[in-house]
Amino acid sequence: MAVNREAYVQLIGELGARQARLVAVSKTKSVQDIQALYELGQRDFGENYVQELLTKQPSLPADIRWHFIGHLQRNKVKFLAPFVHLVQSVDSGSLLAEIDRQARQAGRVIDCLLQVHIAQEETKFGLDEPQLDQLLQPATLKSLPGVRIAGLMGMASLTADASQVHAEFHRLRLLFDRYASRKDILADFRWLSMGMSGDYSIALAEGSNLVRIGSLLFGARGQ
Repeated sequence: MAVNREAYVQLIGELGARQARLVAVSKTKSVQDIQALYELGQRDFGENYVQELLTKQPSLPADIRWHFIGHLQRNKVKFLAPFVHLVQSVDSGSLLAEIDRQARQAGRVIDCLLQVHIAQEETKFGLDEPQLDQLLQPATLKSLPGVRIAGLMGMASLTADASQVHAEFHRLRLLFDRYASRKDILADFRWLSMGMSGDYSIALAEGSNLVRIGSLLFGARGQ
């Protein structure tokens, strides 16, 4: 399936009305498909797999803002550190420390979102609330000059129960609001990343300002 231009234009209009930004999830999609969406004006793209991103990145325009949205292993951080725009899936203190180390070696400060476990599914990665609070202590943040905490990310349960999805996203919004008010230590805390192709409307209603959408734009995997 080629890029769905009509869906893209409609989505950009919907997100613009909500002051939200689109990350086009381009995992498994070709360089040509990404380029086609780029030519429509899209600049933020999300990838789940390090090796796939490393293959695509050199062949595409330098002003693309690459978001890493999949589970990231610490031994892969060094490959992303020179160019990644935003790591959305920081799910442990040890991963954040490694991003800090590799960012400083690359002479950069890397924006990160802390991934919070909000779903009832055990397979989802993410921090619990005590772990989140520990990472967002002033002393911890001061010890990590190579990273900039830019917000939170979460994934809701894969369920047809809209009320459950609303509740999970609402919980994350409340956490986001709690920390967003702490501008003394979190001056760059601005992104609440929640919502994918199947639940982004609920996420927007609950306050998301960054959505990760793939299949609506590119079609399902294998198409």
